Amino acid sequence: MTDCLFCRIVAREVPATVVAEDELALAFRDIDPQAPTHVLVVPKVHAPDLAALAEIDPAALAAVGRMVAAVAAQEGAESYRTVFNTGAGAGQTVWHAHAHVLAGRSMQWPPG
Repeated sequence: MTDCLFCRIVAREVPATVVAEDELALAFRDIDPQAPTHVLVVPKVHAPDLAALAEIDPAALAAVGRMVAAVAAQEGAESYRTVFNTGAGAGQTVWHAHAHVLAGRSMQWPPG
């Protein structure tokens, strides 16, 4: 999708600080970090949210999950939070499925 920011990052049309990549997923640092470690993990295939990704490409969803764990380990995070926002009311601002990997500070519950 030419108008999707994350598709453009995957295509290397928009710069990002990439921290991990495989054939199905890409991880890069968030430009507005909410924790000392804040990395976004996106599937390379476009899907608007987590549920759509599970339907469109289950292998890409599994790759995102594996990359979340790999990024956390690479960043030295023993504890971390993984967040998928779905819908504007939940804080989703880019309509391409993505996981936020947050670490390096205490996380409160309930969130938000």
